[in-house]
Amino acid sequence: MATSASSKLNKAVKQQYMELPQGDMVQAMYLWIDGSGEGLRCKTRTLDFEPKTIEDLPEWNFDGSSTYQSEGSNSDMFLIPAAMFRDPFRKDPNKLVLCEVLKYNRKPAETNLRHTCQQIMSMVENSHPWFGMEQEYTLLGTDGHPFGWPSNGFPGPQGPYYCGVGADKAYGRDIVEAHYRACLYAGVKICGTNAEVMPAQWEFQIGPCEGINMGDHLWVARFILHRVCEDFGVIVSFDPKPIPGNWNGAGCHTNFSTKEMREDGGLKIIEESIERLAKRHRYHIRAYDPKGGLDNARRLTGHHETSNIDEFSAGVANRGASIRIPRQVGQDKKGYFEDRRPSANCDPYIVTEALVRTCLLKEEGEEPTEYSK
Repeated sequence: MATSASSKLNKAVKQQYMELPQGDMVQAMYLWIDGSGEGLRCKTRTLDFEPKTIEDLPEWNFDGSSTYQSEGSNSDMFLIPAAMFRDPFRKDPNKLVLCEVLKYNRKPAETNLRHTCQQIMSMVENSHPWFGMEQEYTLLGTDGHPFGWPSNGFPGPQGPYYCGVGADKAYGRDIVEAHYRACLYAGVKICGTNAEVMPAQWEFQIGPCEGINMGDHLWVARFILHRVCEDFGVIVSFDPKPIPGNWNGAGCHTNFSTKEMREDGGLKIIEESIERLAKRHRYHIRAYDPKGGLDNARRLTGHHETSNIDEFSAGVANRGASIRIPRQVGQDKKGYFEDRRPSANCDPYIVTEALVRTCLLKEEGEEPTEYSK
């Protein structure tokens, strides 16, 4: 199986250096979303104090012409700290700093979807929107072949792998365990993990998170997974259909509720929200993957526990529907619903924003409404 050259370096030698004291200095790794809308970038600076709040962190900049974000003739982009986490790789007192990206004129970069999401979330604070996102992903060798699959063939058909145990069923659990513990250390609100239907495919869940925190925590969890995989010498793919044919795709099912939905009689509010979502299906499909629906078209076929991309559907306990109402919610007459349409490579900021726009701000039509700031 193809693994990276870096993973074969002697980690015990590196550990000698990582155990050296760092005095009163702190390493802050700034992370941001690049111009692809999917990739993450990072770089580190030294601080002579330990930051306690996001306001303590200085702005920074980077060369946007090398991240698909600007032209070389005017390439400086600003990094604005937005959320801070403990660094599970360098450990305390070092930090991971998730940033928003601003252009040279201090307007949000095209792939900075956090900026508008925060504006929308601030309009519905009193509704306390909660989200939980189920991030599916696939482990690949550096040659792009699924981790653990025969080099010139396929593993046995799907069936024994979902939540499977055993060397012939669970492919790459070490990575999953390392990622889980690193997220807990960092302060990411990871709430579970499991092996998925296709071998070498896994899922972790983030939430419940309120408002803008959903996007922040999911992006940092993705960054941590990329870094863990880097250490192990493998690649994580969030492609919604990494292997064509009779294999499950990868989604990012999004669970959503408001204060009203969680209170007695909330099922009525859930049903009203689903009616609104039904009338705005195309807007949501465009928002639910970074290519405006083209990525999801490979996954949402009506097979492999998905709905058809062209049709909206909803049902209790129905994993072939666009929107699933969990059975317990149907019985309790309150709770949440699950939107099964977002792709694994979706941007959680625009997914959560779209749900709030349609369900809480009661927007209609194909385009999002612009609000004065």
